Amino acid sequence: MLLNASGCLDALTAPDVARSLDAYVTKTVTPLPRGGNEPVRIAETELGMLNSIGLANPGIDRFVDEYLPRLAELGVPLWVSVGGFSVDDYAQCVSRLDAHPEVSAIELNLSCPNVDAFEAPTAEIVEATRAETAKPLYAKLSPAVPDVAAVAVAARDAGADGLSLVNTIRGLALDERTLQPRLAHGAGGLSGPALRPIALAAVYASYAATHMPIVGMGGVESGRHALDLLAAGASRVALGTVLFADPGAPTRIRAELVQESSERGFASPANATGAAHATGMAEPEALESPHPVPA
Repeated sequence: MLLNASGCLDALTAPDVARSLDAYVTKTVTPLPRGGNEPVRIAETELGMLNSIGLANPGIDRFVDEYLPRLAELGVPLWVSVGGFSVDDYAQCVSRLDAHPEVSAIELNLSCPNVDAFEAPTAEIVEATRAETAKPLYAKLSPAVPDVAAVAVAARDAGADGLSLVNTIRGLALDERTLQPRLAHGAGGLSGPALRPIALAAVYASYAATHMPIVGMGGVESGRHALDLLAAGASRVALGTVLFADPGAPTRIRAELVQESSERGFASPANATGAAHATGMAEPEALESPHPVPA
C-alpha cells in the first residue's frame, strides 16, 4: 500500500528503505539519456521543497540493461516511471519494458513541471502506450489543470488502469539577500506540506469521477495524512519529500496508518478507501498489497 514518489528515493543507494515499501517507483526514464537542468536544482522553503532536476536519467536502453537487473534484486515489486517529449517517446519506453517480467507496473509521467512540455492530449499518450503493453499503466497527472477529474476520465477511457495523483506544482523561491531565484532554472516543482490539500482535492474529484485505483501523494508525513488520502479515494499512498529527512518514514507511517484506521473502526487501512465520499457510492474493491500491512 505504501510506495515512494518517483524521484524521491534512490533504491540502489538506500536498498533497506526501498525494501520497507510495498513497491518501488523508479525515477522517470526517457528514450535518450538526459543530464537534467543546471544546478542549483533543489531548494528548501518553509512550505516544502522545490526541485528542478529536469528528468536526469541514463536513458531507456542503459536503464534496462544495467539498472533494472540490479533493482530486481531488491525483491520489491518495481514500478517504472517513463516520460518523453513526444507520443512516440512514451510508446518506445513502454515497448522496451513490456518484455521484462520484473516490471510490475508502468507509471506515465504526464506532468513534470521542470521540462519544456509538448502539446499532446493525455488520452493520446495513454492510448499509444496501451497498445505497447498489457502491464498495468498508471497516469501521473498534474494538479495545475482547470479540471483534473476530466483529465482522469480521459486517461481512463484511453486505457489507463490507474492514476497517480499528484505531481508537484510549479513554485518559486528567491534568495533573501540577492532577491534572485534560488534555483538555476528559475521555478521548480513544489512538494511537501503545501501540496497536501491540493493532492486531497485532486484525489477526491478523480475518484468520484472514475472510481479507478489511485496512488495518492503530496505532503504525506504521517499515518493520518495517508489515511486522509485513502478516505479521499486513494487505494495506495506514495511518500515523497519526507523520505529525504526521514528514511524510516515508511515503517513509521505504516504503523501510524494501522493505528489511525483502527481507531476509526476500519478493519484495515484498505477499507478506508473512499470513506470521505457520500454514502450510496459503490464500495471500492480492496487491493491486496504484495507486502500486507501488519495488524
